[in-house]
Amino acid sequence: MAYKHLFFDLDHTLWDFELNSKETLLDLYTKYQLADKGILNFDEFFEKYSEHNHRLWDRYTKGFIKQEELRWKRIYLSLLEYKIADENISKKMSVDYLDILPHKKNLFPYTLEILDYLKAKEYRMHLITNGFESVQYKKIENSNLAKYFMEVITSEASNSLKPHPAIFEFALKKSKANLATSIMIGDNESADIQGAINAGMDSVFVNHLKVTPTVPATYTITHLQELETIL
Repeated sequence: MAYKHLFFDLDHTLWDFELNSKETLLDLYTKYQLADKGILNFDEFFEKYSEHNHRLWDRYTKGFIKQEELRWKRIYLSLLEYKIADENISKKMSVDYLDILPHKKNLFPYTLEILDYLKAKEYRMHLITNGFESVQYKKIENSNLAKYFMEVITSEASNSLKPHPAIFEFALKKSKANLATSIMIGDNESADIQGAINAGMDSVFVNHLKVTPTVPATYTITHLQELETIL
């Protein structure tokens, strides 16, 4: 298959969300003096935050909660694990979190190298992301990714979320791409891979965590450099 348009996911695929999020939470842990409030183990606190964030994101993508609830409740529920039931501080921390996070620049190994390789081969590259629009654009700019992508398709702009076909249809229309010569590249099986299947698009599962695949992607890789064997 001669692909022409490559649609990448951003978080957890190219931009190392876990590492960037951990650095951001550490900044907030210090700023809000959470050790003095009884949260003595930062790594444990981050694990609890990650669990709540993952669960709430799943509920958000399925339409059960709104964006604003996701933003502050992931902080609130994490603090609640330490018997800190403070909605006010949770909302302040959530604002600071989204202010700090997009300034973090950690990418997965070989991200810039593979994007240079693909750009040199004249692929037309785009992003499809469920992340908050204002935050995603800042991440892209601050981590020097903007020059690689022609279109950035967000859930807010398309009024849809991966894995729903509507966001892929919106992406194809905006990028003037043909479905048959397009491929989705992402780490999330339920959003990226199942979403591509729902839209009839080929896919690459970027299996950074080396989990056992549960959704049949067209290709599976465990390192971004392996894209060179496909594209």
